[in-house]
Amino acid sequence: MRLREAAKVGRAARSPMSPMLPCSPNCGGDRTVSVLHVVAPAAFGGLEAVVQSLAIGALGSPVQARVAAVIPPSQPEHPFLGPLREAGVEVFEVAPPARSYLQERAAMTALCRRLRPDVVHTHGYRPDVVDAGVARRLGVPVVTTVHGFTGGGWKNRLYEALQRRAFRRFDAVVAVCRPLANALAHEGVPVDRLHLVPNAWIGAARPLERAAARCALGVPQEGQRIGWVGRLSHEKGPDVLLAALPLLADLPVAVSLLGVGKAEAACRRQAVALGVAHRVTWHGAVPDAGCLFAAFDVFVLSSRAEGTPIALFEAMASHVPIVATAVGGVPDVVSATEARLVAPEDPAALAGAIADVLGSPARARVRAGAARAKLEREFDPEPWLRRYHAIYRGVCRAAPAPRLA
Repeated sequence: MRLREAAKVGRAARSPMSPMLPCSPNCGGDRTVSVLHVVAPAAFGGLEAVVQSLAIGALGSPVQARVAAVIPPSQPEHPFLGPLREAGVEVFEVAPPARSYLQERAAMTALCRRLRPDVVHTHGYRPDVVDAGVARRLGVPVVTTVHGFTGGGWKNRLYEALQRRAFRRFDAVVAVCRPLANALAHEGVPVDRLHLVPNAWIGAARPLERAAARCALGVPQEGQRIGWVGRLSHEKGPDVLLAALPLLADLPVAVSLLGVGKAEAACRRQAVALGVAHRVTWHGAVPDAGCLFAAFDVFVLSSRAEGTPIALFEAMASHVPIVATAVGGVPDVVSATEARLVAPEDPAALAGAIADVLGSPARARVRAGAARAKLEREFDPEPWLRRYHAIYRGVCRAAPAPRLA
């Protein structure tokens, strides 16, 4: 098992913040709060985008954010790390062998003792279950953001059950949407430690124009195109979109699916069985996919479950008409004024909404404009970052002195 620092594997990661002031035991006043984000990242995804936004957004603020990423040894240049290093965020790679959880915990213990963070902020079931206990034993306050649950096979359900039990021991639990917060309270997370903080939008690179976006994706400039972006997994519902496609046989429409995941093989077989494989382009994992939404005539989010989906923000930022299932935090982001909302697992309703968007482009453009305005008005990153800063200070004030010696 090895621990790699950004300074050893890439650009040195010194934050361009004002000089750090020594933090008092209760993190009071205007002193800097040192936060260590812990994540076991996928290549791309909403959770990963949130962690990047929290760390990069903290630059120049009273929060000193650093990131510890649990990376398989086989992925020495993980794509999650690039934007952090380029922005100047200090990154530490923890690279344990597969299922070597004791070695991972030992590395996290050494890292916490060396960095002496005021708060450890975990993201995802592995850091919540494996790594948060390290900080807790050292007396460091622990915060988690619950981005949502995926369900799936028995192994994943077991991991999520362990994660849900662990939430009761955190100093603060952040839910990214109201249904998720209600579920966590029902499952026993103390309400005085539970915080509802919907995700915000920190725009990355400027979205490309339609022609450039289609060129980047390698798809024809002409014709109507449905866009789908996400992890190819059951809870994201790519199969629901594929099931809707035969119901759009009278429309000259093609589909671009951007993403990878365990359900890809099954989805490819489904497309063949439905006779729509020739209308589907499988793009795989696409870096900077958020810049390419203008390639689509309609963006479809066909999920069975969601938190506050970042892909929805990317579509809103790109002024692209949206059809989405009304699950999780989606209705808190867009209403019928900004998007066409349908019930989950209903291919006929999904097909009808897509046909309406493609058949009434003027009305669709009005909704897309309203969505872009709402994104700028209600999902600004500054209040979001201040909410997290307040949570960090709150858990610091309530915690005893850490045992980091």
